[in-house]
Amino acid sequence: MVAQMNPAFDAAGWYAPARKVPSPNCDARPVDTPVELLVIHNISLPPGEFGGDLVERLFTNTIPADHPLFADLGALRVSAHFLIRRDGQVVQFVSVHERAAHAGVSDWQGRARCNDFSVGIELEGTDHIPFTDAQYAALIPLAQALGQTCPLRAIVGHNDIAPLRKTDPGPCFDWQRVYVALPHLVTG
Repeated sequence: MVAQMNPAFDAAGWYAPARKVPSPNCDARPVDTPVELLVIHNISLPPGEFGGDLVERLFTNTIPADHPLFADLGALRVSAHFLIRRDGQVVQFVSVHERAAHAGVSDWQGRARCNDFSVGIELEGTDHIPFTDAQYAALIPLAQALGQTCPLRAIVGHNDIAPLRKTDPGPCFDWQRVYVALPHLVTG
């Protein structure tokens, strides 16, 4: 599954610069399924608010379900591999060797179940607020390190693999900025 080891990742699939917050919402990838896809998402809890611990609590099943805004979220068992906060801090929830619960019902180039062969990166944000320079400054080296560790073929938005139900990362995500830094992951 791993193309080659990158010093930014340890043998267990954890990114050295990231703060590690393990999520229980992961499992083994299917046997002989390489990580070929990088999926970009956005998230904020409550919607449009940044900086709290609620995204981490969502991904670790400790969100306060008794709060009216989060009643529907308490039963969810979701995660992503990474979260990049507004200040550029990277948090890792799931090893890149494992499958995170980030894509849901999804399809990429005729292949269903994108969680099986992808890594999910959440950017703290919304569809309609520009992402920060610090986030791009963290995203690009993370994606480059992933590309040296996994046989990535493409980088896409959640909206590209689940267009009938997802809009993220949204129109404020600067794809051109990412594509310039990662031209080998541009798909046509």
